[in-house]
Amino acid sequence: MPDAVVIGAGPNGLVAANLLADAGWSVTVLEEQSEPGGAVRHDRGVHPDFVNDLCSSFYPLAAASPVLQRLRLHEHGLRWSHAPHVVAHPLSDGRCAVLDRSPQHTAASLDAFAPGDGAAWERLYAMWDDIRPALLEALFTPFPPVKATARLAYRLKTAGALRMARTLLLPVRRLGEEEFTGEGGRLLLAGNALHADLAPEAAGSGGFGWLMAMLGQSYGFPVPVGGAGALTAALTRRLAARGAQVHCGRRAEQIIVRDGRAVAVRTADGESVPATRAVLADVALPALYGDLIAPQHLPDQLLADLRRFQWDFATFKVDWALEGPVPWQAKEAAGAGTVHLADGVDELTRFAAQLAMHQVPDRPFLLFGQMTTSDATRSPAGTESAWAYTHIPQDIRADAGEDGITGAWRAAEQERMADRMEQQVERFAPGFRTLIRARRILAPPTLQALDRNLHAGALNGGTTSLHQQLFFRPVPGTGRPETPLAGLYLASAAAHPGGGVHGAPGANAARAALRRRLPFPLTRTQRHLTRRDRTGTPPPPHP
Repeated sequence: MPDAVVIGAGPNGLVAANLLADAGWSVTVLEEQSEPGGAVRHDRGVHPDFVNDLCSSFYPLAAASPVLQRLRLHEHGLRWSHAPHVVAHPLSDGRCAVLDRSPQHTAASLDAFAPGDGAAWERLYAMWDDIRPALLEALFTPFPPVKATARLAYRLKTAGALRMARTLLLPVRRLGEEEFTGEGGRLLLAGNALHADLAPEAAGSGGFGWLMAMLGQSYGFPVPVGGAGALTAALTRRLAARGAQVHCGRRAEQIIVRDGRAVAVRTADGESVPATRAVLADVALPALYGDLIAPQHLPDQLLADLRRFQWDFATFKVDWALEGPVPWQAKEAAGAGTVHLADGVDELTRFAAQLAMHQVPDRPFLLFGQMTTSDATRSPAGTESAWAYTHIPQDIRADAGEDGITGAWRAAEQERMADRMEQQVERFAPGFRTLIRARRILAPPTLQALDRNLHAGALNGGTTSLHQQLFFRPVPGTGRPETPLAGLYLASAAAHPGGGVHGAPGANAARAALRRRLPFPLTRTQRHLTRRDRTGTPPPPHP
């Protein structure tokens, strides 16, 4: 019988399983899909000569994550690749803001919009660089991050801490207006904020946009060589080397509870998989408390809070196999791995307002990925493997455009939405559509079918808004992975610190399971892990 059963072989589930296996636990991972990875997978489904990532593609949080760094995945075959530039945000008049891994290059790009804005960017970067280790530690450790917060406060002093807190809480529109005279710096911050579901006027969007921009400045937006699934493959190889098992095609249907404790997982084929120490759930919150656990085992207040749980926006994605490089009107965009497509901050606000009114935007803000530019192995020389996604409402009530899109997502409606996205690309890259050799549409129901955690394509396991962060995540409480049931831990993006491929929710759940009082003493390896080794060296494999 395994010590632990992990439900879900997405990155958080695989990280949790690796850390438990490092501590000497026997681990079984159950995955509903036919392969591991969750939202971190790739295939050749668009065209045989092109590799396309199914869901996520760029991994700044993975590059920055101390959790993943300590797993030393390069020893298991993982290699990273970078585009020449990190992010570009072109405008229809040909100007372009560029985020580059060189702060000086980024600054020069912003000075082209307004002299002095480059120096303003370098001041923001200097602030980040000074507090980066303490801030990342606070971000990726369990809530509340007492030691990391103390170190952060020491670096900032009292007055500095208050100013920093104000900066992080600002709407990104206001932060951009305070820091920059021209539009370039404002575009980089606001575009990065909309990687989540945060409107330019939303409290906290400034902090999120600043964090994503600074991660890109320091670490780039790297991609795994060969496809997103190379990250999953490294995690599974490491796990297999420690004797753990990943069972694909095994859907968890029920968590069995006895005397207030999770003791086993029943699969869809009727098998009961016992867990002598813990069950870790890398699943969406409504799936855990609405499907896997019978309501009589849960507190009434939790069930009431669950009714107020808010998903982040749905997602509509298109993959392309392109005959050649994208013909960007702004030449600087050609070298960027990620390109943000909206004609100014006001257009971002317009887009967000339409989402707030439950309308399908008529000019969708696109995150556009140039994968061959980022990793030459993705398609034949001279071609481009590309994708774009946009946010749409979870509950569509109207179409702000003229195509009558309802959210039923029948085939014809999917085609109309994909055409709308291509028209948006054409605004910034005239002639783009003539290069399309093949395309694939991943509408919200398709994304959910690929990974049940992506409810209608919601990428972050729940809204990134302040009312569902920190000790409000996933519902008001402690912000920790423990649940009302002994031996059951939430290990998905629904838990603090939330979405993104960084492994922190899985790591936090594994550490919580290891800290629990056991009927026998911890081994030396287990004690080593629960102290959260700061050296970067993982504990030795269990013999």
